[in-house]
Amino acid sequence: MVVDGVHGMGRMMSSREFNQNPSEAKRAAEDGPVIVTDRGEPAFVLLRYDTYQRLSGEQGGSIVEMLRQDDAGADFDFEPPRIGDIARPAVLD
Repeated sequence: MVVDGVHGMGRMMSSREFNQNPSEAKRAAEDGPVIVTDRGEPAFVLLRYDTYQRLSGEQGGSIVEMLRQDDAGADFDFEPPRIGDIARPAVLD
């Protein structure tokens, strides 16, 4: 059984309830985060992947998806390192 969470931070579910009915947890996560407790203490959070991406700042995913973005050709600052900064003389011992 899923119950309303504390402080409006989501819904809470014990580990036992989660293990017995993961489908219910997934349905509840459609409406917001589900906090899974372990021995009464919050231990895990279940949320939709798109919500996770938004919260973590993840965008696009793969390099191909990022290159397909409309602003892929936008100007940006790029300063490659000078060769003197990365090259070292060879040691021939």
